[in-house]
Amino acid sequence: MKRKLSARICFVFLFLFAACSDDKDPVIPPDPIPDGITLSPESLEDTAGATITFKAAKTSALYGYTGDVYAHIGIVEGSDWLFVPAGWSENISKCRMTKEEENVWSLSLSSSIRSWFGVTNGMPIQKIGVVFRSSDGAKQESDAFIAVTDKTFQPATVALEARPAGTREGINKIDASTVTLVLYDKDTKGEHKEYAYVMGEFNDWKIDNGYQMKRDEAAGCWWYTLTGLDARKEYAFQYYVGTKTGGNVRLADAYTEKVIDPADAEISASTYPGLRSYPSGKTAGILSTFRIEPDAYIWRFPDYKIADRNNLIIYEMLLRDFTATGDINGAMDKLGYLQTLGVNAIELMPVQEFDGNDSWGYNPCFYFAMDKAYGDKQRYKEFIDECHRRDMAVIFDVVYNHATGAHPFAGLYWNPVTNKTASNNPWFNVDAPHPYSVFHDFNHESPLVREFVKRNLAFLLEEYHVDGFRFDLGKGFTQKKSTESTASDYDQSRIDIFKDYHAAIKAVNPEAIVILEHFAEEREEKALAEAGMQLWRNLNYAYCQTGMGYKDGSAFTALATQGATMPFGSWVGYMESHDEERVSYKQIEWGVDAVKNVLSTRMKQLGANASLFFTVPGPKMIWQFGELGYDVSIEENGRTGRKPVRWEYAEDPNRKGLYDTYCKLIALRADAPQLFDAESTFVWAVEEANWTNGRTLSLRTHDGKGLVVAANFTTAEITCALTFPSTDGWHNYMDGNPLNVETTSQQVKVPANSFLVFTNF
Repeated sequence: MKRKLSARICFVFLFLFAACSDDKDPVIPPDPIPDGITLSPESLEDTAGATITFKAAKTSALYGYTGDVYAHIGIVEGSDWLFVPAGWSENISKCRMTKEEENVWSLSLSSSIRSWFGVTNGMPIQKIGVVFRSSDGAKQESDAFIAVTDKTFQPATVALEARPAGTREGINKIDASTVTLVLYDKDTKGEHKEYAYVMGEFNDWKIDNGYQMKRDEAAGCWWYTLTGLDARKEYAFQYYVGTKTGGNVRLADAYTEKVIDPADAEISASTYPGLRSYPSGKTAGILSTFRIEPDAYIWRFPDYKIADRNNLIIYEMLLRDFTATGDINGAMDKLGYLQTLGVNAIELMPVQEFDGNDSWGYNPCFYFAMDKAYGDKQRYKEFIDECHRRDMAVIFDVVYNHATGAHPFAGLYWNPVTNKTASNNPWFNVDAPHPYSVFHDFNHESPLVREFVKRNLAFLLEEYHVDGFRFDLGKGFTQKKSTESTASDYDQSRIDIFKDYHAAIKAVNPEAIVILEHFAEEREEKALAEAGMQLWRNLNYAYCQTGMGYKDGSAFTALATQGATMPFGSWVGYMESHDEERVSYKQIEWGVDAVKNVLSTRMKQLGANASLFFTVPGPKMIWQFGELGYDVSIEENGRTGRKPVRWEYAEDPNRKGLYDTYCKLIALRADAPQLFDAESTFVWAVEEANWTNGRTLSLRTHDGKGLVVAANFTTAEITCALTFPSTDGWHNYMDGNPLNVETTSQQVKVPANSFLVFTNF
């Protein structure tokens, strides 16, 4: 059993910790014995017995308590409590303390500390954690920590030897029965841990000198070759790395393609069939796995390519909140719906392994493993393959700005005093240089980070056949210090970093697309676009204003790329994304009365929004259920918390009408793609000044095909002046009714909260 350190203040953290220097791991002195605790003997050794006596002070919650007192106790390693005899709510005789006198209790650990806890796997015992509590747990002391001198663990002399030729960091499959594991360990000043072990199912999770890793000083790596393996068996394993003075840590392999986590018990068998259980009592922390011969997947559409990256209709999807099952199975069942909508790309919010099972995914910890909360590896591939069959690309939302503390690179060089990555960590900054930091910030100027990211990108392209990436928090890819007011300023280092990643992606798949959530000054975005990347373009505020029926702040002009300084097609425009409040929610909360109080009007107003969104050249993105007028706030159940799935919306005639509008407008782009390329003539009037008399848009090709749009966001019918490029063959695209155009300038009546689209083809 294991227990994480509690959120309460630990005695050990009340004392100052010494540090050698910024280029060394923090050196943690022995824990002082907390007040109220006496030990017999005074210094504990793992091979000897001991008695722990606790005397409750008058300020203690246990002072005057007459019932039984229990010790919640375990061996502490990092943040884990191991070999805990009983759970917090369990009262067993082994942990019941003997009352010596009023307010004094003792617990004997015999015949030795190692035997009392039942530690037989060879691990060092360097610290005990204990919480004294009442039988019902209502009264308790703070966590106390007691140093132990380990007399049993004796690492062998490290063998110095070059790692096998052709191997690299991670899991190297040599042949049908052999794997070489390689762990990089060299800090920013060239120092490393004193020893490293491999532990796993192949040695019953024991820390055994027979599995001590060799050291390649030139490569900065530990390595070990496992032999006699079963090619079809999945093996779970960890690294055990540390020093004789403490700070031992269990690490999974950063390159594993599947992890095993105690939290896996929450995942249903229908989502992930045959998911193995965690080996409780054997080890702690996240486990890595490998199988020499994994299940094969034969791609049905291996040669799929995106037809036109400038004409993408991207559907941003959070698998968790998209269907009742919240997994790939549910999403697979809805691909027909999305195909009918006209979507030609799905952007999955982060699916690489993240902490826990309930998340937006922006808390990544293992980049080569897909999160099991959504499905197994085969199901991910089936989903992508099926999307390709339906002519839909799949874009992965990737999070390389930061990682959680569960990432092995973070755990290897960690400062427990600050609860941050240590200053000698060669992958992470201690603190982010930019103001948008979450978790632990990668240093993208580090060659180690650059190589890791490029290797991961290539893996995702080759293993999962994804068609491109959306990079989260592009502004964070810098070592240049900035504030809120300067973070968007031109930064050549960011440009160079993304050019490097972009080139690595193109080297694997020249057709792959790269989209950045960047929001820097246009000069920087232009440089990135000219290098071949696309960038998010957020028009949420303006479309919320028109959706609610307000003129102020409602201009759409920033959406268009034609005629701007940016290369054509470089902005991916959107009305909503996972990060913005939903337009329809704002309609209900703050819309003008005619919009706020009538569902049919709200949906028509959203249709008018769509009429001046999908008709604008350049790629566009829809946030899931935007096509049905989803009106649950982003803040419900917390910003990143689960949101209700509302597929019943599709049965409501008004919401279905909005869906049909989306379908029709998106189909228009497919019917006349030449209207939406860089050669067409694009003119629109969508400023605040165009509010009263209607907003208009026109597109015309060199061969005479034309499109004219008029939208009315007011609550009364208007007469709108339209300019047609010719007089022949015009009709209402939405209902097919002809329009008699006598002159190229013509007045057209547009109903309240509505729009008209005319074409001549």
